[in-house]
This record gives sequence, structure tokens and C-alpha cells, in this order.
Amino acid sequence: MTKIKAAITAVGAYVPEYVLTNQILETMVDTNDEWITTRTGIKERRILKEPGKGSSFLAIEAAKNLIEKTGLDPKTIDLVIVSTATPDMKAATTSAYTATQIGATNAFSFDLEAACSSFLFGMSVASSYIESGRYKKILLIGADKNSSMINYEDRATCIIFGDGGGAVLFEPNAEGFGLQDEFLKSDGIGREFLHAKYGGSAYPMTKEALEAGEHYVFQDGRTVFKNAVSSMADVSVKIMDRNNLNKDKIAWLVAHQANKRIIDATADRMELNRDKVMMNIDRYGNTTSATIPLLLSDYESKLKQGDNLIFASFGGGFTWGAIYLKWAYNS
Repeated sequence: MTKIKAAITAVGAYVPEYVLTNQILETMVDTNDEWITTRTGIKERRILKEPGKGSSFLAIEAAKNLIEKTGLDPKTIDLVIVSTATPDMKAATTSAYTATQIGATNAFSFDLEAACSSFLFGMSVASSYIESGRYKKILLIGADKNSSMINYEDRATCIIFGDGGGAVLFEPNAEGFGLQDEFLKSDGIGREFLHAKYGGSAYPMTKEALEAGEHYVFQDGRTVFKNAVSSMADVSVKIMDRNNLNKDKIAWLVAHQANKRIIDATADRMELNRDKVMMNIDRYGNTTSATIPLLLSDYESKLKQGDNLIFASFGGGFTWGAIYLKWAYNS
């Protein structure tokens, strides 16, 4: 009996129109283009500025893009997963609203949150549902309105994050294409180094916390960078070794776009040439859950059926991991 694997069969994306460049940031905080570019590789990022629009708007637009490109009937979707660290609101899931708005009326839905690893972990979940045989079409969306939790007077964070959304469709595949292997990790020791502390159940929002800006993202950049470099590279090499892959067999590294130096360090450990490394951090910054699907959207025309892709990510918590996927179609 042929083993069913979960393959990505379609990609969609959306980024807001407003472009926040390094030059604009120079007028807002003590920084400059050279400082930002040298340390992060970021030149600009997109910001969703319209009042009342949150991560669901980004998710819906990304899903609509996928649906329009493929002619997919939303009513055939079995499950909608929205990977996000910035849900629209508490209690009411962003995914349920997203599914309804795109017409996926026969789907169930849920949110998945693992910081910057949310989409990577979502790939694992979606794949497991497909391989179970109970579901045929799963829409996995990564969407984050990071600007909603950024203090634009904090140079350590405001230069890094942008807003965006991306979506992929997972379907069963009996030809060997799709998700082949995964190596996912987490360690709660990282909680204190990257978080938005107030607004959750442990630290409910108070007037004093709001006035002190405790609801904004805090990052110990040096600690996060050090852990990201070692952890993301380690799991990427491990999954290569476990699947007898070398640099010549890998078509692309699809790495979370947090910092160009982290991506470069991972590629170096994998011994990959830079022409095999997907990169768009210069245009979007770190869009958290959306970085990986945005990469797939930007590079979709270059992907070929049978390409070996290594996905890698690192995020707050800490959460990190790598996935080996064999691409299923030619654009």
C-alpha cells in the first residue's frame, strides 16, 4: 500500500501597502540605514496601518490570493489553521473568523501559536491530519500584525518586525512528494528573553503596565541571537544527516527571516551556496508566522517538482525546528 504524504499544492501571500523604510525609521528612533542593514539585513518592512484591521485581515487576503490563483472552491477545504502570535483578540479565534470570511464554511479551524516557529509547527500538524486520511484539503496560514505590539521608540525591536500573511494548501500525495521528516524542539528557558509580557493571563493588563509600555515586545537580542544561530543550524544539519542529504541534494533552504546573519550561519553549517538560500528579509523584515509562506510565494516560480527543501525556524519560548519537504509541483 502506498504511503500517503502531505504535499503543498498551492501558495498565496499578502503584504500591506505601507512601506516603513530604514530612512523613515531614522526620523523616529536613534538609528540609521547602515546600522540596521549591517546587523539585520533589513531595508524595509510592511505595516498594516488601517484602524480595526488585525492579523485576520492579513490571513484573509493571503488565503484569497491562493484561492484566486488556483480556482479552489473554499467549500472543499476541510480545515483552516491560522498560525499567529498576534491574534485579533482573546477567546475568539482568528481562524474561525478567517475561515468564514473566505467561504470555507465546511471547515473546522483553530489558531496555533509558537512564536516565530508557528508556521513550521503548523506544517507538522497539517501533515499529520492529511496522513491520517480523514482530511483532504488543509489551508495553513501564517499571519502576524507585529506592529500591534511594537514600541517604535525601542531601537532593539522596531527595526526588526513587519506585518504580513502567507498561505499554503496541503493535500494528499501518493507519489512520494510532500513532508518527509521533521525535527521540532522547544525549551521554556527562553521565555524571559523574548516576550510581550502584559496582556496574558499571568499578567493581565493594568493601567500602570499600559502606561509603562509593558505590553510591547521585549527582546534580549544578544541571547536570542546566540541561541537562534546554534539551534537553527543544529536541527538543519541533523535532519540532513538523518535523511542522507548533502549540499548537492538540497535545492533550497527555506529559513525563518529573523536576521540575515542567522540565516547565513545556518547555510554555512549546511555548506550551502547562497544561491540555494531563499531570502526576502530585506523587503519584509521579520513577519513572524508569515516569513516562510512569504518566501514560498516569492520563490514559487523557481521551485521544481522533486526539489528537496529544508525549512528551519527559531522563535520565542524558545521554539525551533527543521522540516524536510519534497516539492510537489512545477509552477
